[in-house]
Amino acid sequence: MLFDVRDDHAGLVTSALLKAMEPVADELRMVGAADFITFIHGDKFANIQDIVSSSVELYFKPGTLSFGWGAELDAGWDRPPAVSLDMEFHHRSVWLIFKLILRALQTEVKVEHISLPDSALKQSGELALLTEAIADALYGSESQS
Repeated sequence: MLFDVRDDHAGLVTSALLKAMEPVADELRMVGAADFITFIHGDKFANIQDIVSSSVELYFKPGTLSFGWGAELDAGWDRPPAVSLDMEFHHRSVWLIFKLILRALQTEVKVEHISLPDSALKQSGELALLTEAIADALYGSESQS
Protein backbone atom coordinates (compact mmCIF):
# COMPACT_ATOMS: atom_id res chain seq x y z
CA MET A 1 0.00 0.00 0.00
CA LEU A 2 1.50 3.35 -1.04
CA PHE A 3 0.05 6.51 0.43
CA ASP A 4 0.90 10.03 1.46
CA VAL A 5 1.81 10.45 5.09
CA ARG A 6 -1.25 11.20 7.19
CA ASP A 7 -1.05 14.39 9.26
CA ASP A 8 -1.60 12.58 12.57
CA HIS A 9 1.49 10.40 12.05
CA ALA A 10 3.65 12.68 9.94
CA GLY A 11 5.13 14.51 12.91
CA LEU A 12 6.10 11.36 14.79
CA VAL A 13 7.55 9.60 11.75
CA THR A 14 9.42 12.74 10.72
CA SER A 15 10.80 13.15 14.24
CA ALA A 16 12.07 9.55 14.37
CA LEU A 17 13.60 9.83 10.92
CA LEU A 18 15.20 13.20 11.68
CA LYS A 19 16.78 11.85 14.86
CA ALA A 20 18.23 8.91 12.91
CA MET A 21 19.45 11.17 10.09
CA GLU A 22 21.23 13.83 12.20
CA PRO A 23 24.59 12.00 12.35
CA VAL A 24 24.42 11.32 8.61
CA ALA A 25 23.68 14.99 7.97
CA ASP A 26 26.67 15.96 10.11
CA GLU A 27 28.87 13.68 8.00
CA LEU A 28 27.47 15.14 4.78
CA ARG A 29 28.26 18.66 5.98
CA MET A 30 31.94 17.74 6.03
CA VAL A 31 31.70 18.07 2.25
CA GLY A 32 31.75 21.71 1.24
CA ALA A 33 28.53 23.32 0.08
CA ALA A 34 30.41 24.42 -3.06
CA ASP A 35 31.06 20.76 -3.91
CA PHE A 36 27.38 19.89 -3.58
CA ILE A 37 26.49 22.93 -5.70
CA THR A 38 28.93 21.82 -8.40
CA PHE A 39 27.67 18.23 -8.38
CA ILE A 40 24.01 19.28 -8.51
CA HIS A 41 24.51 21.80 -11.31
CA GLY A 42 26.64 19.33 -13.26
CA ASP A 43 24.18 16.44 -12.77
CA LYS A 44 26.99 14.43 -11.17
CA PHE A 45 24.68 12.29 -9.10
CA ALA A 46 27.16 9.40 -8.96
CA ASN A 47 29.47 11.68 -6.98
CA ILE A 48 26.64 12.54 -4.61
CA GLN A 49 25.78 8.86 -4.27
CA ASP A 50 29.37 8.06 -3.27
CA ILE A 51 29.34 10.79 -0.63
CA VAL A 52 25.95 9.73 0.73
CA SER A 53 26.89 6.04 0.75
CA SER A 54 30.07 6.77 2.70
CA SER A 55 28.15 8.81 5.25
CA VAL A 56 25.28 6.34 5.59
CA GLU A 57 27.44 3.24 6.07
CA LEU A 58 28.69 4.57 9.39
CA TYR A 59 25.23 4.64 10.97
CA PHE A 60 22.78 2.44 9.04
CA LYS A 61 22.82 -1.26 8.28
CA PRO A 62 23.70 -2.15 4.66
CA GLY A 63 20.94 -1.63 2.12
CA THR A 64 18.61 0.27 4.42
CA LEU A 65 19.24 3.87 3.33
CA SER A 66 20.24 5.14 -0.08
CA PHE A 67 20.44 8.22 -2.26
CA GLY A 68 17.43 8.46 -4.59
CA TRP A 69 19.34 10.06 -7.50
CA GLY A 70 17.71 13.44 -7.18
CA ALA A 71 19.01 16.64 -5.65
CA GLU A 72 18.09 20.29 -5.59
CA LEU A 73 19.82 23.47 -4.55
CA ASP A 74 18.13 26.47 -3.00
CA ALA A 75 20.59 29.36 -3.11
CA GLY A 76 20.18 33.07 -3.37
CA TRP A 77 21.89 36.27 -2.37
CA ASP A 78 19.47 36.77 0.51
CA ARG A 79 19.92 33.42 2.27
CA PRO A 80 22.43 30.64 2.91
CA PRO A 81 22.30 27.68 0.53
CA ALA A 82 20.20 24.61 1.24
CA VAL A 83 20.84 21.26 -0.39
CA SER A 84 17.94 18.82 -0.75
CA LEU A 85 18.75 15.16 -1.39
CA ASP A 86 16.18 12.55 -2.43
CA MET A 87 16.53 9.56 -0.12
CA GLU A 88 15.02 6.10 0.16
CA PHE A 89 14.72 3.99 3.29
CA HIS A 90 14.06 0.24 2.96
CA HIS A 91 13.99 -2.00 6.01
CA ARG A 92 11.81 -4.88 7.04
CA SER A 93 8.55 -4.22 5.23
CA VAL A 94 8.85 -0.44 5.31
CA TRP A 95 9.76 1.78 2.37
CA LEU A 96 10.02 5.54 2.88
CA ILE A 97 10.76 8.16 0.26
CA PHE A 98 11.89 11.46 1.73
CA LYS A 99 13.96 14.55 1.18
CA LEU A 100 16.94 15.28 3.39
CA ILE A 101 17.43 19.04 3.50
CA LEU A 102 20.81 20.32 4.65
CA ARG A 103 21.44 23.86 5.77
CA ALA A 104 24.52 25.16 7.58
CA LEU A 105 23.15 24.54 11.07
CA GLN A 106 19.87 22.77 10.43
CA THR A 107 18.67 19.44 9.14
CA GLU A 108 15.16 18.80 7.92
CA VAL A 109 13.39 15.76 6.53
CA LYS A 110 10.22 15.79 4.48
CA VAL A 111 8.57 12.40 4.17
CA GLU A 112 6.90 12.15 0.78
CA HIS A 113 5.61 8.57 0.63
CA ILE A 114 5.37 5.51 2.82
CA SER A 115 4.81 1.98 1.61
CA LEU A 116 3.69 -0.75 4.00
CA PRO A 117 2.25 -4.16 3.16
CA ASP A 118 -1.34 -4.65 4.27
CA SER A 119 -0.39 -7.80 6.19
CA ALA A 120 2.04 -5.87 8.37
CA LEU A 121 -0.61 -3.34 9.29
CA LYS A 122 -2.88 -6.09 10.61
CA GLN A 123 -0.18 -7.33 13.01
CA SER A 124 1.13 -4.00 14.21
CA GLY A 125 0.07 -0.41 14.19
CA GLU A 126 1.26 1.71 11.30
CA LEU A 127 3.20 4.17 13.45
CA ALA A 128 4.86 1.45 15.54
CA LEU A 129 5.89 -0.42 12.41
CA LEU A 130 7.52 2.69 10.93
CA THR A 131 9.37 3.83 14.03
CA GLU A 132 10.57 0.30 14.89
CA ALA A 133 11.90 -0.19 11.36
CA ILE A 134 13.84 3.08 11.55
CA ALA A 135 15.28 2.21 14.96
CA ASP A 136 16.22 -1.33 13.88
CA ALA A 137 18.00 -0.11 10.74
CA LEU A 138 20.55 1.78 12.82
CA TYR A 139 23.77 0.18 13.94
CA GLY A 140 23.66 -0.58 17.63
CA SER A 141 20.03 -1.67 17.61
CA GLU A 142 19.46 -4.92 19.48
CA SER A 143 17.58 -6.97 16.89
CA GLN A 144 19.22 -7.94 13.62
CA SER A 145 17.07 -8.15 10.50
